[in-house]
Amino acid sequence: MNKPRSVAFQLILLFTLAAALLLACGLGVFYSIVVRHAFAEDNAVLADKMFALSADLGENGPEVFAEEVTAHRAGQHTPYWIRILDSQGRAIAETPQMDRLIPTQIFPVGREPTEALRTRKDYRSAGKLFALVSFNEHLGDQTYTLQVAQDRSSDKQVERNFALLFIAVLLGGVVASALIAIIVTRRGLRPLREMTESLSRIGPDQLKERMGSTGWPRELQPLAIAFDQMLKRLDDSFTRLSQFSADLAHELRTPIANMLGEAQVTLTHERTAADYRETIESTVAECERLSRIVDNLLFVARVDAAREPIARKWFDARAAVEKIAEFYQTVADDHNVTINCSGDGEIYADPDLFERALGNLLDNALRFTAKHGSIRVAVSKHNGDFEVTVSDNGCGIAAEHLPRVFDRFYRAESSRSSDGAGLGLALVKSIVDLHGGSAVIESNVGRGTTVKMIFPSV
Repeated sequence: MNKPRSVAFQLILLFTLAAALLLACGLGVFYSIVVRHAFAEDNAVLADKMFALSADLGENGPEVFAEEVTAHRAGQHTPYWIRILDSQGRAIAETPQMDRLIPTQIFPVGREPTEALRTRKDYRSAGKLFALVSFNEHLGDQTYTLQVAQDRSSDKQVERNFALLFIAVLLGGVVASALIAIIVTRRGLRPLREMTESLSRIGPDQLKERMGSTGWPRELQPLAIAFDQMLKRLDDSFTRLSQFSADLAHELRTPIANMLGEAQVTLTHERTAADYRETIESTVAECERLSRIVDNLLFVARVDAAREPIARKWFDARAAVEKIAEFYQTVADDHNVTINCSGDGEIYADPDLFERALGNLLDNALRFTAKHGSIRVAVSKHNGDFEVTVSDNGCGIAAEHLPRVFDRFYRAESSRSSDGAGLGLALVKSIVDLHGGSAVIESNVGRGTTVKMIFPSV
């Protein structure tokens, strides 16, 4: 398994490579300019020497010129090696030992002085580097050829030393760049290490702590904000989980305590068959209540885990609403409450889930609507979405409770809702969320409550 790459190492490597590349390019350009300048300067000096020799030969003649050429002593440093040839190609005079170092045939073909530099030739001999030129000079009816060898060994050595200096500077620059990159990278990543240390100190008991966006570099501020938002979500989730666990324990404890208490009282002494039957019927009722709570909890849990299958299809919303209203009409008649349905249209939803959500709303409305009250169920289309509104003229809900009425086990007034477990509206919201819609509630104390379910068309 490959180890993950270090960001610091990658930054150091990239910075060092970039610095080395820029330094190499800069030094290479500078080296090329220096070498080209030295080359041009050598050619200019060689051209001046050629024209000076041509003038000397034309002014003094070949005899005097030959004496001047052979006047150099052996072993003396000679920057220019000169040889003069007659029209037959025979050497009239040459610098001492030139025949041993630079044979005649090595030189390029003689040309006019202005064209001789174009045919310049480099030649190595005895560890020396020579630049060879050959040009013709006309004196009367005779044509003489001058062969000139410029000793460029010292220039070549300077060029080699210059190249070694550039290499040393380049290596030193690479090492310095690496050291600078290490220092800069460590300093630049210090806030990230501090952020890591801050996060490592946060545990389940410190979820309310926040990193804050101030004090961090601009690049890390979005990360700090994202971590704070994540901590807030985790804190909210832990709080809801703790509250859910406490509420669940409370809801399950009540029916269990009721069953246990009735059973213990019944067993204290002999009872009639009617008393036992009454106790068993009460126990069955409590078991049914427990079954409903567990069933609703399992459904909500499956919805939260996104495992609840949705078989959405188009169906007549008015017919579905009237079917559910007819089911609850018997309970409504017992409370002298009327249920009215209005509107029409087709809705795109899971029919079973739709009936379950609407049934929970009607059940809530019936429990909180006084005798001779009324419940209205309206279906309509608005901005491409389908809306189902359930309104009652019951006791209503206080404004401070509205933000939490969709929470599980939350009940605005426990004395008024002892028959329920506080899961009805939570289940409605889970079903609507499963369809990608939303649930909205409006209520005024003493004037009733309106709950609206919004289902998207697609």
